[in-house]
Amino acid sequence: MSIDDIVAQGVARAVRELYGVDADPKSIVPQTTRKEFEGNLTVMVFPWVKAARKAPEAVGQEIGQWLVDNEPAVDRFNVVKGFLNIVIEPSFWSTVLEHIAADKNYGITTVGPDAPLVMVEYSSPNTNKPLHLGHVRNILLGWSLSQILAACGNRVVKTNIVNDRGIHICKSMLAWKRWGEGVTPEKAGKKGDHLIGDFYVLFDKKYREEVKELVATGMAEDEAKEKAPLMAEAREMLRRWEQKDPEIRSLWEMMNSWVYAGFDDTYRRMGVGFDKIYYESDTYLEGKDKVLEGLDSGVMYRKEDGSVWADLTDAGLDHKLLLRADGTSVYMTQDIGTAKLRFQDYPIDKMIYVVGNEQNYHFQVLSLLLDRLGFKWGKDLVHFSYGMVELPEGKMKSREGTVVDADDLMDEMVSTAAEVSRELGKLDGLTEAEISEISETVGLGALKYFLLKVDPRKNMMFNPKESIDFNGNTGPFIQYTYARMRSVLRNAAEKGFKVTDFSAVCPVEREITLIQTLADFPSVVSEAGRSYSPAIIANYAYDLVKQYNQFYHDCPVLREEDESRRSLRLCLTDVCSRTVATAMGLLGIRVPERM
Repeated sequence: MSIDDIVAQGVARAVRELYGVDADPKSIVPQTTRKEFEGNLTVMVFPWVKAARKAPEAVGQEIGQWLVDNEPAVDRFNVVKGFLNIVIEPSFWSTVLEHIAADKNYGITTVGPDAPLVMVEYSSPNTNKPLHLGHVRNILLGWSLSQILAACGNRVVKTNIVNDRGIHICKSMLAWKRWGEGVTPEKAGKKGDHLIGDFYVLFDKKYREEVKELVATGMAEDEAKEKAPLMAEAREMLRRWEQKDPEIRSLWEMMNSWVYAGFDDTYRRMGVGFDKIYYESDTYLEGKDKVLEGLDSGVMYRKEDGSVWADLTDAGLDHKLLLRADGTSVYMTQDIGTAKLRFQDYPIDKMIYVVGNEQNYHFQVLSLLLDRLGFKWGKDLVHFSYGMVELPEGKMKSREGTVVDADDLMDEMVSTAAEVSRELGKLDGLTEAEISEISETVGLGALKYFLLKVDPRKNMMFNPKESIDFNGNTGPFIQYTYARMRSVLRNAAEKGFKVTDFSAVCPVEREITLIQTLADFPSVVSEAGRSYSPAIIANYAYDLVKQYNQFYHDCPVLREEDESRRSLRLCLTDVCSRTVATAMGLLGIRVPERM
């Protein structure tokens, strides 16, 4: 039983005996005491003020005194207004550490067969360009959130919807057909997604030239954009695709296969994946069918021009187009079709969409429509809305080729990690294979941590140089401290030091601080799951290693002569290293044994 549970149950017994109130211990959530007050855990007493018919301070005094008299784990207390600050008996912390050390899956809730099934959608790329920095934040948030939700006891299905159809796809196809001269990824020596992205940029360049020429003849710019031959040809290609023209479909399948192979390589290097991938080319027709069902049931209505709409004014929104007058679908229709297929495939209890905050309105509408179309999770779907990520140089634009590709970014991070590590002497004595492995681990760890430590709802600036720093709130700092912990444990094993009984040891203040932080880990994981925030895990890992470094500085481990106290400190080091590895694992970050 954790120290939080012991205190919660003690408080529940106290209010029952003192005031005749039956309080559920699960509803009593002790918080870590603020640094400016004495105490380890704090409990709010306001819920029992009415029953006690006393001021909050008096209620806090009575509950605190009851705990001192009846609960061996409580040493003393103080009350600040309605907050009861509890000091745990110092010797009790050894028992807490033993409890944590005995749990090999500490902080992780076992997933049962009847656990809620949560589906998380992330990545959602287009097949006309490689994954870029914006995708990287999306993918890392989605992957990490999936790991955290599973650690909270949910069954999780990781899913992806690939935007593999539409005018933007045809632009790349047309450019390849016009100017590609039969080039393939193998001939070009390029990943397939990068090759296709080049043709997307080339289309835009040629299209701009055509528009400029038309404007020079006196045509208005808007008209020129509409009448440019290239755009007309791309639209014709899209019509032929929708009519399942064999030539166009064959070209589409070939070029998309190149992109998928490129995506798979990027996902593999990032250490992420999916349980199920859906494709827009499969879902958009399903969406049209579902919308027509809604039309028959009165959820939607048809205008005189034949277009189909939903009236959402009763929910404070507007009228939403779902099928154009020519019968073609919009993005909303496709999302409805994807939801239909997913619900057929899985008994979803909750659906989470990891999509940028520019789509907030879209998901408000989608939630309403899915609910009205009968999806039980529609009303409560979660749009995990995150902020944009920018570089110091400014915003990125795919059409202009100014996007930072995910692959190039990872290469740069790994190269920089090797350079910085070598300058600091952290690679001395290692083989080239070890240097390569550590550089990959540190470089990608720096990238992931920098993107995940920020509150996901905020816009952020990504600075590669700042992320690879072996001091401060960075991935490499945490990884280096983990490697230090593992080194301590290896040295202990070489010296023949083992963890023996330390139950009689009364921990000193620095040890207690570290044990309490470890004791907080399960509640940190739960909070990260409740608030959909990997940043909570990231910053916990940073706080833990900071405290370990201070402990390591103040409290000798291998040089401690008292066997019981040395055992306690070795146990602390082991549990800290395991907890750091678990926390970083929830972020998708590897930690090196040596560094």
